Amino acid sequence: MKKKILRRCLAGMPVGVMISVVITIIISLAIGDGKYYMVYPDLVTDCGTEIAAVIIQTLCSMLYGAAFAGASVVWDTDWSLTKMTAVHFLICSAATFPTAYLMRWMNHSVGGVLGYFVQFVIIYVVIWVVSYFATKKKIEAFNRKIGAKA
Repeated sequence: MKKKILRRCLAGMPVGVMISVVITIIISLAIGDGKYYMVYPDLVTDCGTEIAAVIIQTLCSMLYGAAFAGASVVWDTDWSLTKMTAVHFLICSAATFPTAYLMRWMNHSVGGVLGYFVQFVIIYVVIWVVSYFATKKKIEAFNRKIGAKA
C-alpha cells in the first residue's frame, strides 16, 4: 500500500504543476491585457521577487498534485463509499486550504476563507456526483453484458 501511495504521489507531482500552469494561462487570458500572470501579485510581494514566487508556487503545486494523487488510493480500499468519500475529502481539504492560503488563491479574511471553502465543497460535490453516476453507468453496462453471456 505504501509503494502504491508513493507511486501515485510521484505521478501526481507533474500533473499538479501542469494544472497550475494551465490555470494561470486561463486566468491570464481572462484578464485579457496580453500579460502572463504566473502567480498572484500578492505572492510576489510576499516572496520578494517574481522568481521566488514562481518557485514557491511550483513546489506547492507539486505537493498539491502529489496529495490529490496519493489520496486516490482511498478509492481502492474495501471501505464503504461514505468512509472513502469522507477520508478522501479530508485529505484533499487538508492539502487544499494551506496551499490556497499560502499561494494567495483566497483572500486572507474570514469571508475569503469561508467563500473558498464553499467553492471547494461545491466543486468537490459536483465532481463526486458526476463520477458516481459515470461509474454506476459502467457497472450497469458491465452487469448487462455479464447477464447476456449467462
